[in-house]
Formats: sequence, structure tokens, C-alpha cells
Amino acid sequence: MNEKVGQGLTDAVTGGLFHCRVYYEDTDLAGVVYYANYLKFIERARSEWVRGLGIDQVRLKAEAGLVFAVSRIEADYLSPARFDDALTVSTTPEALGGARMVLDQRVSRGETLCFRAKVTLVALGASGAPQRLPGVSPSLWRTLAAENANVRTVALDSSQVMR
Repeated sequence: MNEKVGQGLTDAVTGGLFHCRVYYEDTDLAGVVYYANYLKFIERARSEWVRGLGIDQVRLKAEAGLVFAVSRIEADYLSPARFDDALTVSTTPEALGGARMVLDQRVSRGETLCFRAKVTLVALGASGAPQRLPGVSPSLWRTLAAENANVRTVALDSSQVMR
């Protein structure tokens, strides 16, 4: 996994965009995107971002017993998206640690920002406790941070992890 992580790092950072369209099933009675569906949009984008880092989540679970879990989310609904809108979801790392990352995710329709979220992900072992990602060294996180000037590295505070 190490070489893939390093290889996909730059692509994931610079290409952290996910495109999707609003389908009828995504809307509510008012014809706008139902609030919970923005969480689905950013989940898909986040999964693609992690894949772009070269992290195979199925393999990570099978071989290391690790999964990613959302431990915190702050969300702002700014402008409604509607049926058939083409949306772009951006994912940008904001803070990185050995077992945790904070991501800034934004959903836009053209130049209009519709939704913004700060998402904290934690790598959890089989016991449910935070665990450092194997093959992801602090130097790899520093490389990622160097690609994005606003990224800071952080230490995991296990009191902030939902159990």
C-alpha cells in the first residue's frame, strides 16, 4: 500500500473534485435537495479522495482490520440545489494526524456554494479504538500538508473520538 499511497497523493490533492447530478430521488417535496443527501454527496467524494490517495479501503479492512469512521461533522446549508443541477464536491485536507484527518468539503453548483462541511475522520481498529494507519508515515502527511499551505498536522486526541 505504501507506494500507491505516495503515488496517488498528488492526484488526490490537486484533483480532489467529484462531480454528480441531482436526481429526482435526491429532492424533497419542495423540489430542493433533501438536507441529508448532501451528506451522501460528500461521502462519495470523500471515498474517491481516499481512493485517490492510493488507500484501498477494502484491503485496509481485510489486512489491517482498519476502517474510517466520521467522528464529527459541522455542516452549513447555504443555497439550495435542485433537480438536475450539476454539482461539484471539493475535498481539501485541513488537518492531518496519524489516525485522524479533518477535511473541508464543499458542494457547489457552478460558482454558487450550496453546502460546506468540516468532517473529522478517524481510523479505527477492530476494537473500535483509534489506530495509526499502516504505511502512512508522518512524513507522508507532511508531504500532503506541503501541497496545501493551509493544512496543519495534528496529534490524535482520543477523547474526541466517538465510541
